Amino acid sequence: MNPGSPQIPVGLFAKAPELIAESLASKETYPDGPATGMRMLVFYISYAGRHLSVSRMRGLERAKKLLAARMERMLKEERQQAA
Repeated sequence: MNPGSPQIPVGLFAKAPELIAESLASKETYPDGPATGMRMLVFYISYAGRHLSVSRMRGLERAKKLLAARMERMLKEERQQAA
């Protein structure tokens, strides 16, 4: 892995949806912003989804919704600061 590339903590996608969303939105995990984290989550769901339980998929989908809501709030705050 490249030294500057994001590092996903081991076992992250097995944690609670709230922790997944929080970690993926973190500047420490993804300095370029939460959109990169969202791409990683969608990639994981797409490729691992076939092998996951229904409850685990629900949790990951919930994490995706939480992350999307967090991204929306961040974007709204940026717009307000720019105005």
